[in-house]
Amino acid sequence: MTTRRSPLSLALASFLLLATPAVSLAGTAVAAISADAHALAFRIGGTALSVRLAGNGVLHVQALPQGASDVPTLVMDPHAAPFADDTARVQRDDDGATLADARLSARWNRKAETLTLADAQHRPLLTLDLAALAQGRVVLGHARADALYGIAGYDKDADASAGLLRSGAWVAKAGEQGHAGAPFVWSTTGWGVLVDSDGADFASHAARLVVDKLSRPAVDVYLMAGTPPQLFAGLADLSGRTPLFPKWAMGFTNSQWGIDQKELLQIVDTYRMKHIPLDNITLDFDWKAWGEDDYGEFRWNPAKFPDGPGGALAKQLGARGIRLTGIMKPRIHVDTVEGRYASAHGFWVPGEQVSDDYFSHKPVKDIDFDLAAARDWYGKLAIKYGYDHGIAGWWNDEADTVGSDTEFMNMQRALYDSQRAVSDQRVWSINRNFWLGAQRYAYGLWSGDIATGFASMAGQRARMLSAVNVGAMQWGMDGGGFREGTPTPENYARWIQFGAFTPIFRVHGDFGQKRQPWVYGAVAEKAATAAIRLRYALIPYIYSYEHARRASGVGLVRPLLFDWPHDPKLRNDVDSWLFGDWLLVSPVVVEGQAAKDIYLPAGRWTDWFSGKSYDGSQTIRLAIDSKTLSDIPLFVREGAIIPSRADPVDYVGERPLTQLDVDVFPAAQRSTFDYYDDDGSSYDYEHGAYFLQSLSAQRRGDTVRLELGVATGSFKPALRFYLLKVHGHAAGAVTGNGKRLPSYADPDTLQRSPGEGWASGRDRFGAVTWVRIAAGTAQAVVLSSGH
Repeated sequence: MTTRRSPLSLALASFLLLATPAVSLAGTAVAAISADAHALAFRIGGTALSVRLAGNGVLHVQALPQGASDVPTLVMDPHAAPFADDTARVQRDDDGATLADARLSARWNRKAETLTLADAQHRPLLTLDLAALAQGRVVLGHARADALYGIAGYDKDADASAGLLRSGAWVAKAGEQGHAGAPFVWSTTGWGVLVDSDGADFASHAARLVVDKLSRPAVDVYLMAGTPPQLFAGLADLSGRTPLFPKWAMGFTNSQWGIDQKELLQIVDTYRMKHIPLDNITLDFDWKAWGEDDYGEFRWNPAKFPDGPGGALAKQLGARGIRLTGIMKPRIHVDTVEGRYASAHGFWVPGEQVSDDYFSHKPVKDIDFDLAAARDWYGKLAIKYGYDHGIAGWWNDEADTVGSDTEFMNMQRALYDSQRAVSDQRVWSINRNFWLGAQRYAYGLWSGDIATGFASMAGQRARMLSAVNVGAMQWGMDGGGFREGTPTPENYARWIQFGAFTPIFRVHGDFGQKRQPWVYGAVAEKAATAAIRLRYALIPYIYSYEHARRASGVGLVRPLLFDWPHDPKLRNDVDSWLFGDWLLVSPVVVEGQAAKDIYLPAGRWTDWFSGKSYDGSQTIRLAIDSKTLSDIPLFVREGAIIPSRADPVDYVGERPLTQLDVDVFPAAQRSTFDYYDDDGSSYDYEHGAYFLQSLSAQRRGDTVRLELGVATGSFKPALRFYLLKVHGHAAGAVTGNGKRLPSYADPDTLQRSPGEGWASGRDRFGAVTWVRIAAGTAQAVVLSSGH
């Protein structure tokens, strides 16, 4: 990591040089209050304390003991831009000072040695004990009724019955086997706390929160105020934003252990013959010459995959629209060319003993990825023997066993940095734990080597949503379960339906286990295929949330409490979640279930499949078809704008998208969706090569107004038209930018027309008006009942 001094500490050093004579009061020596009126600085004993705004609604409090370094950990983004806010202001008085901006105010009480955080309405949120902070502990007071979230998730075997709520003692750590952690705790009351530390102990009792066992003598605490999305936007500003995954990663991944080249091609060709969409095959140990000398940890196994070396196999699969991704291990065989190199250069995890590898049964040790030289060496070998021969992404396994919060992060960092150094093709990875900061390195999390069965599947809900609550927005699981045999056809079908509404959609099984839909019989295959096809239809919607996650810090999936933070029935709900802003999904996770009770939050909701509408703030009972397994509890939120692809494809990018279907469910309140696209593969979007256009809708009496904003970005997609399907409204006239659009008798005739126009009729949701309008230009479209 690049050594740097924070803007706050540099400013603090300047303040102290200009300090006025110290005045002792209640044990506090006041050294200075900043001349620029944007910060506070003072001492408690030998510790320098400072308070400064570090983002919108974010306050940075630092306690820096004399002689201590303020070099941040990997939790913090080393490339974060300094924050400047001209609205910040400090007001001083005899009792202390108040620092405020548009989202928060912070009151320093000189006598009590406290800092009280309040929201924009001056409601107290947190009280920070500054004397304790000077002693290396974070002690916070908060309202007794506050619901707390974040800190840590669950490993594959942990009891997840606590759900999302956090009380009592929790350890912030990366952990093992699907665990996600961050030194970050937040509340739906409107506050969050990030502590810059590699690991920490959190203890919550009634109205008191204590964070200790910090990794650094300097204590850097970030206090945040805002809604849950605002808190995660602040977290992204501090810890780093996510690069975009490649567009193919929005599709379906079949991970496989125990096949050779012949069977691989048979599997892929069966997917294509059956028109079951697939974008990625991930290979386990099979692809490597694992345990062989001369870089066997990195190179293809030519006996099992004769066309692997040189990239011929990747080209064959590329012609079928398939990417190959492969497993990577953190350990190296000791008695090999690369093992001896690692020994000579001191690359092993300190103090680790040689052990026998369970697959090769040869002696191995783990690489210490916290070493920059080790990362550089390992990453370049992975590129030379893997990426350059067709491995398009990384499945990193088992770097969670050495007790380090940063081992897994730095393993993927090695691969990310190395690939970006030689290629403009986007990096993709999945990894078996998560520590905040890892998201900067194209880092996906999967939930470990989970068991098959309904109980294991049901437990993935709390694991996913808890991971999201610490910032691990790119999450997936071994669909079907990895361990303990073969899922039943019903379990498999329901697992696919669940997985279709997670960020990373994949299946995997133990050695020799198959997770292809046709393995599980005709009923399960039909249900699973329908779910996969629905996922692919929604790729334009899903991919837009790649951009949204990078821009806002909030990803495709989030707990319902993000949008309804004050609904007590959602405080610990893992049964349903939002899939993007506009879809609520509640997968079936109980064997043989014939009916499911589902709580719908405030608003108006429409069943995606039946078109039946429900008022929110109530629990509904939904009939479940346990025979055909054909139903997915999926609801559309009032105000929804949902782009999709009408023509089926076998893989992402099979054909250019020239028309985008957009289902619109207008509400009285204006709603907006930002449609995003780019080339799907390169990092050109970082330099402005993207397409971004906002679509908005609002109903006013018998009129619906749709607005298409000015498109931004230099990327020019193949898209020519939006087909807006405005539900709940049968228009008598439609205008675009004040001019009447031509009407057609029905949507089929409209589709055959060469340009813009509209038609009205009915579909499963009821009355609907179809409006075909040019994409990429600003438009104001008005649907009225008159002629």
